Amino acid sequence: MNPVSAPLPIAPPRVAVQAADFDVSAELAALRAGDPRVGAVCCFVGTVRDHNAGDAVASMELEHYPGMTEKSIEAMVDEALRRFELFGARVVHRVGLLQPQDQIVLVAVTSAHRGQGFQACEFLMDYLKTQAPFWKKEVTPQGARWVDARVSDDAALARWGIAALPNADQGLK
Repeated sequence: MNPVSAPLPIAPPRVAVQAADFDVSAELAALRAGDPRVGAVCCFVGTVRDHNAGDAVASMELEHYPGMTEKSIEAMVDEALRRFELFGARVVHRVGLLQPQDQIVLVAVTSAHRGQGFQACEFLMDYLKTQAPFWKKEVTPQGARWVDARVSDDAALARWGIAALPNADQGLK
């Protein structure tokens, strides 16, 4: 007769691309649930600003390539797990029409110590800003405009030894 054992906790998916808002507290609790090795939970939450490039921003619309976007972010998470001593990672990115102050992205990781966690969050954000297939359009008083790549985003990625994609339309800028 087989002994009955407690079921292992089911890990949340590592990547979500969604229109709905997310609950940071619930996401972090799910990421660290049932893992006594965790000594640090580090996260970054990005929000929509009400200005960009000197102009007021009334709203922002994010588009993505379903399937390709999730696969791309999963590859980023895999790379972070290879580079840093992490126990888990979670990336939630919103799409659709967003307003200033709306949450747009969550990057969260668990690790034994904060140093690896903070580095991994920064790496994942640098990667997301340049490599993930998202397209961002802002509505300003002058009309709607697609947001171009920023040189500073490419430079941030380069410090990790990764070159930005040659086609600027490949990532969120």
